[in-house]
Amino acid sequence: MTILFDLDGTLIDSTEAILESFHHSFDFYKVKHPNDEDIKELIGHPLDVMYARLGVCDKEVWNYVDTYKEYYRVISTQKTVLLPKAREAVELASTFATLGIVTTKTGTYSKVLMKHFHLMDYFEVLIGRENVENPKPHAEPIEKALSALGVDKNDAWIIGDTRLDLGSAKSANIGAVGVLSGYDNLEQLSTLTDLIDDDAFNAVKRLQKLLKSHT
Repeated sequence: MTILFDLDGTLIDSTEAILESFHHSFDFYKVKHPNDEDIKELIGHPLDVMYARLGVCDKEVWNYVDTYKEYYRVISTQKTVLLPKAREAVELASTFATLGIVTTKTGTYSKVLMKHFHLMDYFEVLIGRENVENPKPHAEPIEKALSALGVDKNDAWIIGDTRLDLGSAKSANIGAVGVLSGYDNLEQLSTLTDLIDDDAFNAVKRLQKLLKSHT
């Protein structure tokens, strides 16, 4: 079995770092700030998409993204925490599956975070925003991860907290378990999967039980 994990809202909570970095960029360019709820509703999308939807004009979007990244790089490890039982989820999953990460975060910073939490060694691949042309919900991030691993998609799953994760799984034709530890709610996730758990640990236990039932 192969299990791909999303990061934000699935294994980590970097909401504080994300919000602070967004507000820093709006301060830097001396423009009116969006409110926190509007930002949080977009977490999971690529940064350029988030800024565009928050009202930044197309020609300025990448300036904002660069300013965000410069600030986020400095504060990310101090203002990001593992979600409850996330470490246990990864440790358990590693006993019966090959693991990867598929995220819309910048892969470089994602690796820094995973190394900070002493979890990176559990993962054989990490696909970030800079590794694909088409981010989630497109199939490309998942397909690129599975190709790098050299595994069969018929035995692959993703665990994620948003419709972007589940939509990517559907596009790639792999299984998906939604979790309620992040940014989308039960009603939203239920539009794309019937398999929904409270958190990544329970999702992993579900997949472990599924694997045992097939052996």
